[in-house]
Amino acid sequence: MNQCAERSTLYLRRSFSLTIESAAANTRQMDLLQNHLARARASGGVFARTVTTPPWGLRLSGSIQLALHAVVQGRAWLWLDDPQAALELAPGELALVRGGLDHHIAHEPAAACLEPAEFRARHANDERSNDRRATVFLCGAYRFSGDVGEGLLGALPQVLPLSAAVGDPLRDVVTVLSRELAASEPGQQTVLDRLLDILLVLAIRTSFRTSGSAPRWFQASADPRLSAALQAIHEDAAHPWTVPELAAVSGLSRAAFARSFQRALGQAPMQYLTNWRMTLARDYLRTGQPTLAQVAERTGYASPYAFAAAFRRHHGQPPGLWRLQQRERHPPSGDGTATAGDGVHFV
Repeated sequence: MNQCAERSTLYLRRSFSLTIESAAANTRQMDLLQNHLARARASGGVFARTVTTPPWGLRLSGSIQLALHAVVQGRAWLWLDDPQAALELAPGELALVRGGLDHHIAHEPAAACLEPAEFRARHANDERSNDRRATVFLCGAYRFSGDVGEGLLGALPQVLPLSAAVGDPLRDVVTVLSRELAASEPGQQTVLDRLLDILLVLAIRTSFRTSGSAPRWFQASADPRLSAALQAIHEDAAHPWTVPELAAVSGLSRAAFARSFQRALGQAPMQYLTNWRMTLARDYLRTGQPTLAQVAERTGYASPYAFAAAFRRHHGQPPGLWRLQQRERHPPSGDGTATAGDGVHFV
């Protein structure tokens, strides 16, 4: 029985490492973004397509790390704590909402907004309505794990509106997603996984390209003098890089490379390398799987003792104690993994 035609459809997706395969990823800038997304282990845990007739309003928790909303038909208004600052969403428009504050989406600003369970019960039959005022919208929730993920989220504004013109890939993906969610088809989960990946990457890419607050590594990766060195650092943090070697990779003299790197990244090449290694080390330690020797090897240290000394200098405590404290603060659930759907409820 096709239940998708009777009510909003919820898709719980498996956690997966995000991979991006596109022609645009051939550039070094996109490769570096791919590196961050893959290490952040972005996962789309919940996605729903909703048909609702006015009056309607939905309140969503600020615990959602990154929410995505797109309107397929009709209109919707999105706001955080001030309805007077509500953002209107029309077909072809979407918005990313970073976690922290609860947010609301409704048929008009300041409309009464219900919790997801109550909203679902009240509008369960709207799918069958012939009301021309009906709104069809998509909601998605993503989780980014570790420091790499937090860095990506921190570079995004609290609310990021994106308008996709006709012919823009964003609009095309939203259209295909809506059609795919409207009916059950063989292999649908695989299709949804790929479409959600694409939608997220296109949105973040657009944000970084148009925002003055894009991460420095993203802006610097567009500089042909620095892109090769940045790519080398991110792809192989375990390599014993030196400034002369990175300068040679970039085709610059040591002095010219060091000056350009400092100006673009705000820190010296070796400091950037150390910070990246420590970022990776924290994420490895959080998983609880690699041994200290394995973490040391993966982050470019000759021994566990050398790694422990560097970690202590950077964090003020040894890596073993840091990992123990992280486990106490954030105990793993089930198999030790988390999905974006943990604690998240859409309609």
